[in-house]
Amino acid sequence: MERKLIPVAREVEARLVPTGDRITIPGGVFVTLTQSLGGTFTVVFNGNMARIEAENADALGFEPEVLTLDAPEDGKVSSDQVWQVLRTIHDPEIPVNIVDLGLVYNVDISNQAVAVTMTLTAPGCGMGPVLVRDVEQRVLKVPYVENVAVELVFDPPWSRDLMSEEAQLELGLF
Repeated sequence: MERKLIPVAREVEARLVPTGDRITIPGGVFVTLTQSLGGTFTVVFNGNMARIEAENADALGFEPEVLTLDAPEDGKVSSDQVWQVLRTIHDPEIPVNIVDLGLVYNVDISNQAVAVTMTLTAPGCGMGPVLVRDVEQRVLKVPYVENVAVELVFDPPWSRDLMSEEAQLELGLF
C-alpha cells in the first residue's frame, strides 16, 4: 500500500506499535496511513506508528469492514470459517495476516469451543494482547462458536521459516 496523508475527522483512540500503549489522536490533524488490512488501520502520528481499530474507520473516512459468514446447515462450527476469520487479522507492522505470517500454530474445535495456540514475532511485543483480543473477538463471529480460548506460546519461537511461501514472496524474503 502506498503511504497516504489523510485527515482525522474526530478524536480517536489508537494503540502505539509495537508497545500497545493507548494514545488519543485528536480530530483535525493529519496522519500517514501505512496499512489498511483486515479492517484495521496502521498510521503514523507525531512520528509514532499506531493502530486504529475497525470500529473507528469513520474517523479516517472509511466504512468499517463487516464480516458475514453463513451458518453451516449441520449446526457445527466450521473449521474453514475459523481459518477464514483468522486470515482477516493482520500484524500492524507487517502487511501479512497472522496465519500466513506463521503466528497460528494450532486450532482445536470441540463442540462450540475453539482453542487457538499462537505466538508473536517477538516475545516482548506489546501488541500481543491486542492480537489475542482480535482472535477472540473475530472467532466469536463464526456461527455456533460460543467460547474462544487463545494460548500465547513462545516455544517454538517464531521464525520467518514459519511464513507461507506467498507471504515470503510478498515481503521479498523468498
